[in-house]
Amino acid sequence: MITVSDVSLKFSEKPLFKDVNLKFVKGNCYGIIGANGAGKSTFLKVLSGEEEHDTGEISITPGERMAKLIQDHFAFDAYSVKETVMMGFPKLYQLGKDKDAIYEKADFTEEDGIKAAEMEAEFGELGGYEAENQIEQMLSGLGLEEEFHDKMMSELDESQKVRVLLAQALFGNPDILLLDEPTNGLDLESITWLENFLIDFPNIVIVVSHDRHFLNAVCTYTCDIDYGKITQFTGNYDFWFQMSQIMQKQAKDEKKKREDKMAELKTFIQRFASNVSKAGQASSRKKVLERLELEELPVTSRKFPFVQFQPEREIGNFVLTAEKLNCKDSDGTVLLDDFSITIHPGEKVAFVGMEQNSKTAFFDIIAEKRKADSGSYNWGQTTKHSYLARDNSSYFENELSITDWLKQYSKEQDDAYVRGFLGRMLFTGDESLKPVKVLSGGEKVRCMLSKMMLSGANVLIMDDPTNHLDLESIESLNQGLVRFPGVVIFNSHDHEFISSIANRIVEITPRGIIDRMMNFDDYLNDRQVRELRNEYYQGIAKKIHI
Repeated sequence: MITVSDVSLKFSEKPLFKDVNLKFVKGNCYGIIGANGAGKSTFLKVLSGEEEHDTGEISITPGERMAKLIQDHFAFDAYSVKETVMMGFPKLYQLGKDKDAIYEKADFTEEDGIKAAEMEAEFGELGGYEAENQIEQMLSGLGLEEEFHDKMMSELDESQKVRVLLAQALFGNPDILLLDEPTNGLDLESITWLENFLIDFPNIVIVVSHDRHFLNAVCTYTCDIDYGKITQFTGNYDFWFQMSQIMQKQAKDEKKKREDKMAELKTFIQRFASNVSKAGQASSRKKVLERLELEELPVTSRKFPFVQFQPEREIGNFVLTAEKLNCKDSDGTVLLDDFSITIHPGEKVAFVGMEQNSKTAFFDIIAEKRKADSGSYNWGQTTKHSYLARDNSSYFENELSITDWLKQYSKEQDDAYVRGFLGRMLFTGDESLKPVKVLSGGEKVRCMLSKMMLSGANVLIMDDPTNHLDLESIESLNQGLVRFPGVVIFNSHDHEFISSIANRIVEITPRGIIDRMMNFDDYLNDRQVRELRNEYYQGIAKKIHI
């Protein structure tokens, strides 16, 4: 158990949170939510002891082991994949090293034999003999193919390292598990595996995530960081969201009542202040008014951008046809093999599955950012498309301010108009004058969304658009795409995002295409789809779940 008592923390003299009192108990998963900058990751660091808090106390039941998802992807480059995972259970890892060292001694004595036997017994009690098999199953479940299990960490790319470090945190059944954005870099199959793992996990899990479906699937409690406080709610993200809406309405109603009362008191005071017979009542009401004016409702740190895509013209009967597209990566890997598809009006098409590079290649080709090796595609005459690429860094390699950057894509060149538009996307005041080259990942995505909204496009192409966004921005984008009357072609690892937007699902597999006019949840539960996936992925990947 973790007990947090009267904990406070300031950051540059600004309180992140104060007087926090919480308990985290075995058998529960706690989701930590809050706006960007509210202190979610910092709170995990405080719990793990990586960062000192200013006041209060954090106590952990003696003997309980804590594991945390490491954020430094280069920290274990000198170690093998399996060794890196094993290091997540330090006691077992060190025991294995000490045991091996004894056997390697040139002058192995009887005393060494006794000590080795004791170590073997303890190694077995800690699960050491099953460890390698468990590690392999865990890595496979998280989407790391067998061929990488014995490689060095330095040989892996970023997405593969993320999976190894996540396996490291999960390994050895820790008593307390701290996970900061564990779904980042994972495909839908791996996220599903992780959800199932955490649902069955018997100990304490504390997780920060922007994935609403993930939070709903695994969390039994939600801890909301807002108003400089951390409030714990029973239930998952959806339950918290419903509760927060009710609480916000109650707060607004209370504010309205207070404002009405203040107006009534002011009217009375102004009317009777000079009336001798009413002077006492006016004085009394003035004191009540002063108390009301001192009581201020807390200001939420949560801000929702306004996302609204307005097409300049209605889309015609013909949208897009692609015929036998072929494309290879620079290393010769086949990304698209005679890929053909026709997109129709009214469709919102989600591309899912493990072949991320194939999806990106298709989007790049139809957005005219990359040429296919062969094949063709044609856009309808009434179409106008806008593209949000997975890697948008090239747009921001300049010295322009955010306002001047967005003016490049705006028909209206008036500064006031552009800054007003940026304000709706949460770039308020002097923030709109910041140089774009220093923007965070989430700020860059909001800039790109602003560009898309100004385009007037009736076809939106988006490659993992929720990447880098906070929950509030994801909610706003989600609703904006639900309302959008045009065509959407997108890829995402966010289950809720896909299921609420898409009416057609396309999966590019190594051995064929699965294309269904249905929503995402129906796709997941469709028996024929499951059979096709088993056939197409047979011998290539062990996972069959999206």
